[in-house]
Amino acid sequence: MAARLLRLRRLLRAASPRPFSAQASPLQTEQHGTKRPEPSSAKSLTDIGTRRIFSSDHDIFRESARKFFQEEVLPFHTEWEKDGQVSRELWEKAGQQGLLGVAIAEKHGGIGADILSSAVVWEEQMYVNCTGPGFSLHSDIVMPYIANYGSEEQIKRFIPEMVAGKCIGAIAMTEPGAGSDLQGIRTYAKKDGSDWILNGSKVFITNGWMSDVVIVVAVTNREARSPAHGISLFLVENGTKGFIKGCKLNKIGLKAQDTAELFFEDVRLPASALLGKENKGFYYLMAELPQERLLIADMALASCEFMFEETRNYVKQRKAFGKTIAHLQTVQHKLAEMKTHICVGRAFMDNCLQLHADKRLDSSTASMAKYWSSDLQNNIATQCVQLHGGWGYMWEYPIAKAFVDARVQPIYGGTNEIMKELIARDIVSDK
Repeated sequence: MAARLLRLRRLLRAASPRPFSAQASPLQTEQHGTKRPEPSSAKSLTDIGTRRIFSSDHDIFRESARKFFQEEVLPFHTEWEKDGQVSRELWEKAGQQGLLGVAIAEKHGGIGADILSSAVVWEEQMYVNCTGPGFSLHSDIVMPYIANYGSEEQIKRFIPEMVAGKCIGAIAMTEPGAGSDLQGIRTYAKKDGSDWILNGSKVFITNGWMSDVVIVVAVTNREARSPAHGISLFLVENGTKGFIKGCKLNKIGLKAQDTAELFFEDVRLPASALLGKENKGFYYLMAELPQERLLIADMALASCEFMFEETRNYVKQRKAFGKTIAHLQTVQHKLAEMKTHICVGRAFMDNCLQLHADKRLDSSTASMAKYWSSDLQNNIATQCVQLHGGWGYMWEYPIAKAFVDARVQPIYGGTNEIMKELIARDIVSDK
């Protein structure tokens, strides 16, 4: 069904010079704006058909994505947590369903939809509380670098296979001694004729163990006037001599997500492995990081919505003192506080999504979204575990997994302390 829908959308795009996001059907017109309920007044925070930024086309896509995550991911996630990775079969199924490379232009081999359609995939993954599949990083962090800065040869080689789920992507920024400070990286690529010789190591790399292609951030000019002027990006394929994958890292959360150390020992790369221009890598990173932070923020908010609904259902069933604990005023007030905070966060988050869809989201605003949403996610997780009582501490309960998975959100993608620094810098700047 999803494949047929995507083929139909491609026909619609071919028949009209307007982009996908600009097409308006009668159904879309009927359901736009004030006629679409906001989450605060909907029966559930995860209802389909809410939120004014979306259209009926997004709703249809959301139904397809929700069915996929409920049927193809949720039943198998516990086993993948034991394995420390999802299956390769899942990646190919996601490709067949049109859930990978959603916002990548059709001319590059992508689905060609808008960023709001990508957000549907991010949110639906969080609504099943399954953090294993690294689809969002693959589709909306790694692929844009290739689509935006890659050569025609690189785009043709990687994008179609990545959309099909047959080539899994990762990006290697973080090092043992350099996390949020990208200018502190030590991985070095030295020219050798027309080739490059790459040496260094990376850590905490999502999709690292299963990756088929990795974007590696490396220093290429140690004499540059600042580290930012001497960084480049390289495409390194799995199986390249000297490229070694360390073990899957044993994390406290994200158990089904393969996270690995990567080592590069005299890796010889051809000139064609350089992504974009030499020594321009830092600027590419700065241009793409707002979308990464937006992605983290939206997934954090979606997790809050999931945790709230999970907890609401629990307190309406759990009995104490002869009645359900939902009858206790202190529990009711806590639910009221949480829903209010989530809905306020969702309003800002949806504004950021719309700004990004209009190509108007700036770095400072994206940083606000990332810091606020990930902090809120951890706050909501703590309160929801408390409302579950002792059962909230049991691994088989979804809220326990959501609790530990939330903890990394304020850390990766740039720590929340760095987010505040970026926001403050914009506030006090005289420019």
